[in-house]
Amino acid sequence: MFKTMKNKIQMMAVKAGNTLMNPSGDQMTGWLIVVLVVVVVGAVFMTLYQSSITTIWNNIVTKITGLLS
Repeated sequence: MFKTMKNKIQMMAVKAGNTLMNPSGDQMTGWLIVVLVVVVVGAVFMTLYQSSITTIWNNIVTKITGLLS
């Protein structure tokens, strides 16, 4: 499952790069595709690693508040 999603993301990135490098293409469309890919990858990353990120963030906050008190 992850391999298929990874392949789709890579293909979208290649298509976005081709759109950006195409001198006759609309550059704004290319940038919008790049932004969309970044948002989707970020959302997938946040969904998969939400508990780890929360744990790390809580440890950081605890250490900072411990240093301040």
